[in-house]
Amino acid sequence: MSPEQIVIVDYDATCAAGSGMDELRAALANQRSGLRANDFPGCDLPTWIGRVAAIDEYVFSPALAQWKSRNNALIALGLQQGSLQQSLAELVERFSSARIGVVMGSSTSSIDRSEEAYRQLDAQGQLPPQFLQEQVLNPHAPGLFVAELLGLDGPNMTVNTACSSSAKVFATAARWLRAGIVDAVLVGGADTLCQSVLYGFHSLQLVSESPCRPFDGTRDGINLGEAAGFAILVRGSDAQGIEHAGIQVSGYGESSDAHHMSHPHPEGEGARLAIEQALEQAGLVPAQIDYINLHGTASRANDHIEGNLVGTMFPASTLASSTKGWTGHTLGAAGILESIFALEALRSGLVPGTLNLTQVDPEIAISMSAANQTADLTHVMSNSFGFGGNNACLIFSRVEVAI
Repeated sequence: MSPEQIVIVDYDATCAAGSGMDELRAALANQRSGLRANDFPGCDLPTWIGRVAAIDEYVFSPALAQWKSRNNALIALGLQQGSLQQSLAELVERFSSARIGVVMGSSTSSIDRSEEAYRQLDAQGQLPPQFLQEQVLNPHAPGLFVAELLGLDGPNMTVNTACSSSAKVFATAARWLRAGIVDAVLVGGADTLCQSVLYGFHSLQLVSESPCRPFDGTRDGINLGEAAGFAILVRGSDAQGIEHAGIQVSGYGESSDAHHMSHPHPEGEGARLAIEQALEQAGLVPAQIDYINLHGTASRANDHIEGNLVGTMFPASTLASSTKGWTGHTLGAAGILESIFALEALRSGLVPGTLNLTQVDPEIAISMSAANQTADLTHVMSNSFGFGGNNACLIFSRVEVAI
């Protein structure tokens, strides 16, 4: 017996390349990157970043002042985009707020607020009153803030598995829906730039001083970015009468390398397992995947391992690219953001190229192009591989459900 379909009702994202799907579609079509020379306050590292400038202009209402942080500001901005709130309001009316769950993913949560607080300790080492925010200064803050902002009363969870965090939210949501715990789930992810991240990755010698070049022979590191993205999921059996995207979550896989805290398994064994699990659940073979949005960070290790793994598992005709050149590596938000790029490719047939790619590293057995392509897609995949060997693979497919 095949598992119940999980249908995507709506989705949207905000990142350096654009706020909302209209801006992101234009950026993708015109190959307009959101990367800029580092201008993050208090950080003088010579690198490029994917900063969302609108965060600095966001003002929390008095009712939400206790939730103030850069990460929560980006979450609020992201939820203002498109028809997300309208779609949620219709589902609340149909199911009730108690039957709508929230699953968020984040890597750093609101660590920027902690940094700011420590810089303002008084002479006795005490925090100023405005930083006594126990609901913000904890890893569960993204999910809790979303529920507070939207008035959602269902189960609430925040996944923290480094750069696979907001890919894993789809798997958790699917389990909740199939178990009957909820009737709809808002999944998402958000991560913002902060000095801990910028200087931390620099200390690991992983940051490039120029725009990142995933899978290129001359690649020399990553660019860091920030983003928030969201999708709304329901059971296929409940999708009748609901306007939806015509796309389902057809498969997911999760695994752990159990190898190293920051270096992927040299043969990509954990990543392979996640991909195989997703294919098995979707009932597909590798040749049926039309496009893969690769994790593709532009680090020497990730691209070599992922590229060769995908190159051996999938036929050369499978379209593949990394979209990090548009956004930078958005860490805990990368999974949802790049899933949305894969969803857009499935919806529109526009397959993004790999920005800044001049020549694929000859030691990587994969074929890809810097140029965008158009194709008729039925099944797409998105890979997310995080520190600690936390791997996730998602497959999205076209679906016909009566509206």
